[in-house]
Amino acid sequence: MDANKLASALPPAAFKFMLQIVSKYNIEDPLRLAHFLAQLAHESGNFTAVVENLNYSSDGLLKTFPKYFKDSSIAAQYARNPQKIGSRVYANRMGNGNEASGDGFKYRGRGYLQLTGKDNYKAFSTFIGQDCVADPTLVANRYPMDSAVWFFDENKIWQICDKGAGENVVKAVTVKVNGGLNGLADRLKKFNLYNSLLV
Repeated sequence: MDANKLASALPPAAFKFMLQIVSKYNIEDPLRLAHFLAQLAHESGNFTAVVENLNYSSDGLLKTFPKYFKDSSIAAQYARNPQKIGSRVYANRMGNGNEASGDGFKYRGRGYLQLTGKDNYKAFSTFIGQDCVADPTLVANRYPMDSAVWFFDENKIWQICDKGAGENVVKAVTVKVNGGLNGLADRLKKFNLYNSLLV
């Protein structure tokens, strides 16, 4: 596989990280790499976002997080305050403490696949050999792609990638990454592009 064929399809920083992880983790299978990059590209807005943007308006909160913001009066108290929003929507799950702990914001999505939650940060710290719980910014700045490799390993997504290049496989990978089929058309488009360059 010649990963250099992807140079024109990825931003320079993402291309550099991609070459590192291909070598470091022996991701030599073109199909696996195409699936992997398609998911990362979609989740990160074409490799532009390495930290989750939680700067929502009141209306945005009602649409995006209806479970946590049931009416406009509650949403108005949190609107345009990312720290308060993150602390609320990610409280008491994924190993995070309650809203007052601030864990939800501290361990918000980071990296190209938006690693989220204290438990995931702990597990990734063990994998990478650095304390990303003490310094969560490492996931965004130093390990945006390594954290995605860990997620694929941990959730056995590589084995799904191995099943082929059909839409059904992209769907199955998307469900494991996203929990649903959000953005499927874009993920398919990106997969087809990367796959065509690698084969």
